[in-house]
Amino acid sequence: MRPPSVDVIARQLAYTGLPHALLVDAARSAVAAGAPESALDRARREAEAVSRALLRPVINATGVLLHTNLGRAPIAASIEPRPSNLELDLATGRRGSRERNAAALLARAAGAEAALVVNNGAAAVLLVLATLARGRAVVVSRGELVEIGGGFRIPEVLDQSGARLVEVGTTNRTRPADYAQAISAHDPALLLKVHQSNYRITGFTESVDVAALVRLGPPVVADLGSGLLDAGTPWLAGGPPAWLASEPAARQTLAAGAALVTFSGDKLLGGPQAGIVAGARELVSRCARHPLARALRPGGLVLACLQDTALAYLRRDGDAIPFWRMATAPVEVVEARAAALGVGRVVGCDSVPGAGSAPGETIPSAGVAIDGDHTGALRAGDPPVIARVAEGVTLADLRTVDPADDALLAKALASVAGGDRP
Repeated sequence: MRPPSVDVIARQLAYTGLPHALLVDAARSAVAAGAPESALDRARREAEAVSRALLRPVINATGVLLHTNLGRAPIAASIEPRPSNLELDLATGRRGSRERNAAALLARAAGAEAALVVNNGAAAVLLVLATLARGRAVVVSRGELVEIGGGFRIPEVLDQSGARLVEVGTTNRTRPADYAQAISAHDPALLLKVHQSNYRITGFTESVDVAALVRLGPPVVADLGSGLLDAGTPWLAGGPPAWLASEPAARQTLAAGAALVTFSGDKLLGGPQAGIVAGARELVSRCARHPLARALRPGGLVLACLQDTALAYLRRDGDAIPFWRMATAPVEVVEARAAALGVGRVVGCDSVPGAGSAPGETIPSAGVAIDGDHTGALRAGDPPVIARVAEGVTLADLRTVDPADDALLAKALASVAGGDRP
């Protein structure tokens, strides 16, 4: 039997919307696998698998507000298809600096003299260490030698910067005297304070706060990780929510004397993936002049999104930032939305901030429960719905779902609910 035509099979898969070249690849793979009578079906499965693997919008019903696998903070961006004055000074017509827009606004919002934007939080730490401590010692508490997502560890980032790690204290207890002894013995370039953003050490513990570290002499750099700008949350009408109580903020950390703070743009800041260095103008300028700064800088799309985010903070308009809308929605409103879906059973549940922010803290929420594990079928839908399953029940948490997607979520849940109706 002659094998089917690759071109014929590829043309029958045009409905997938994939480029013809990718459909030809799927067809060739199917034909090469044999079983000519099933080549079309095999090619269809391969083409659909390729399509599903592409980046696409999903509905986050997991209850994790900053879900790392789902891009962390959702952002609302509208970019016009035209050039921008990214590095052009419109007043003079000469070359300008990309740090005059988003970075300057973030500095203002955080109470910093200056700020610099790079492509992620780890890059911010790497750049600061490479600029200020290459070839010199950096003192870090053993209880703060954290590992972040993807297996990247603070000691490894520090090593790549060319700085030399000096560990002090123990996993659970570090005192000012531990730092003082290390300062006397190693003459460090700086003291690095790392927020334990994705875990907690409880019980017999002791740590040294930024204000106490500053009194020891060397510059203090605080890696805050999560990107809370101000502990007072002036952008929220109701003030800071209880789950933020233990989260360090950029403004207060700088006010306590830190020379620099570093944090992420796509966590509690609620913007796109980025890393921010903020603090003393002279130190930020040194970081900006380092050769790594160009390699680590973000593009215009990221800076445009960050600019919109920073402007919302300066307007004190938390509702303009999708993360804060999700995080602060009254539980009664979330519960009413769950009931309005008309499918499954409305249940109380707990959402979490996620992405290493406020570890151990929860936010009261409500969702829809359906008996059985339907997460696979929900992921296969259009748009895919990402839910969670526990004790044989599929749960869709409404706090992390944009209200504009409620109708889509209801349709997806109805398609898998069967007889599980309210």
